[in-house]
Amino acid sequence: MGAQVQVQGLRIVAGARHAEQTIVHDLSFAIAPGEVLALIGESGSGKTTTALAMMGYARTGCRIAAGSVRIGDTEVLALDAAGQRALRGRRVSYIAQSAAASFNPSRTIMDQVVEPALIHATATRPEAEAKAVALFRELALPSPDTIGARYPHQVSGGQLQRLMAAMALITDPELVILDEPTTALDVTTQIDVLRAFRRVVRERRTTAVYVSHDLAVVAQMADHILVLRDGQMRELGATPQILAAPAHDYTQSLLAAARPKVREAGTTSAATAATAETPLLEVRQLSAGYGPRDKHGQPKALILEDINLKLYRGQAIGVIGESGSGKTTLARAIAGLIPPCRGEMLFDGQPMPPTLEQRSKEELRRVQIVFQMADTALNPSQTIERILARPLQFYRGLSGQALQRRIRELLDLVKLPATVAGRLPGGLSGGQKQRVNLARALAAEPELILCDEVTSALDTVVGAAVLDLIAELRRELGLSYLFISHDLHTVRSVCDEIVVMQHGRKLAQVARADYERGPHHPYYELLARSVPELRQGWLDEQAAAA
Repeated sequence: MGAQVQVQGLRIVAGARHAEQTIVHDLSFAIAPGEVLALIGESGSGKTTTALAMMGYARTGCRIAAGSVRIGDTEVLALDAAGQRALRGRRVSYIAQSAAASFNPSRTIMDQVVEPALIHATATRPEAEAKAVALFRELALPSPDTIGARYPHQVSGGQLQRLMAAMALITDPELVILDEPTTALDVTTQIDVLRAFRRVVRERRTTAVYVSHDLAVVAQMADHILVLRDGQMRELGATPQILAAPAHDYTQSLLAAARPKVREAGTTSAATAATAETPLLEVRQLSAGYGPRDKHGQPKALILEDINLKLYRGQAIGVIGESGSGKTTLARAIAGLIPPCRGEMLFDGQPMPPTLEQRSKEELRRVQIVFQMADTALNPSQTIERILARPLQFYRGLSGQALQRRIRELLDLVKLPATVAGRLPGGLSGGQKQRVNLARALAAEPELILCDEVTSALDTVVGAAVLDLIAELRRELGLSYLFISHDLHTVRSVCDEIVVMQHGRKLAQVARADYERGPHHPYYELLARSVPELRQGWLDEQAAAA
């Protein structure tokens, strides 16, 4: 049975003592025993900072300046270091967003899962192992009797996330904090993990805090929702009330962004594409992979097999599938980043050389790629002005006033203020960085942009704004897109057709007019069913149908 949790006047500050900034403002809320409270909001809203404070922890550079956090009869913020160590992992446990980054790759799974029970002396080693196996069964893990003997790299991402839940639950904590535990998972994996998490939390009557920016996921998990923005509480209420009748404007904007909507492409859409004789891009029987090649030219790890695809000028085609389906490898092959082992690519009817080194400057200019993680795609030591100047100098030979004018135009095109030019990427938000990433691609004035999971690392509101921008640029500039994602709702909102991939093969291609019509390939139907809907009861319906 979980504990009563009471938070009063919580204030957290960041920065040096003489120049501190408040990042969580006098937050107060309560969680009844056995209930789940969701903390929701965009990046920087204070969700994780608040959740960590419930363990008495503040990240480097931050400080809990005031307030009270009570778990049962314990005042968490009054504990000394020894008291905090006794609390964490025993009465309060934490499930992180990235299980892959949290497990030690050199130790077996069982060694790590039972460790909290051994540290806090809640069980002997044999008792802890028996309890771990029981938890593996509760969490619907495969081979529960033997999976503990494996190493972290020998299980899937979804399995590793559930194994982290087993580690968190092995001491029977009174409070469990789940910090975006399904954000990095595919939709089909996410639904399995959500089912397992919710079943275990309900059966054990554990008090829980669920941190997320995904309202559809929260609708399945939470009894109450606390909406945060800029470290301040905007709204707190029961989940049905928040979903049906949100009171605050910001909550309403979150709900609006979470609801799928079709973003029209205007005249340069599938109708125009259908009249074209020559595709802008044609992929014929393309195969590609990684690693050394054998005497037949086959790479050691073959990822793509016999892919055929036509994309017409002004068209947007979505490529959807789970991790490992070959989506990103397809984009990288088209961009020339990896050479195909078989097949060919035509651009505007002309053969396209397979590698960057073989392509002319003009061929490079015509196809640009926008990477998933703007954080790693942008050089952290260069200003935005310098980042955008490089393609303008390389492809257009611009300099002086003409260069500065075009940089301002590009920033305006992606709806960023001109003042951003003098800043470093580290000073921008995730959404701003992704807009710079898009502006850099637009600097080449390409005909085709390959978008590789461009919204998957962004919050709902920010991601929706980027999708609106992509659709607007398509209307204004007549751009063509190959849009890669694992989120079917995202692809359906911006694309004329969807290519469905699994295990490196193209299974189906579905036109926008047929999105709601059936029957479709069973794997497409599975992906469609696995995207959480913004209403309570959806997860129960999926469980009943499974």
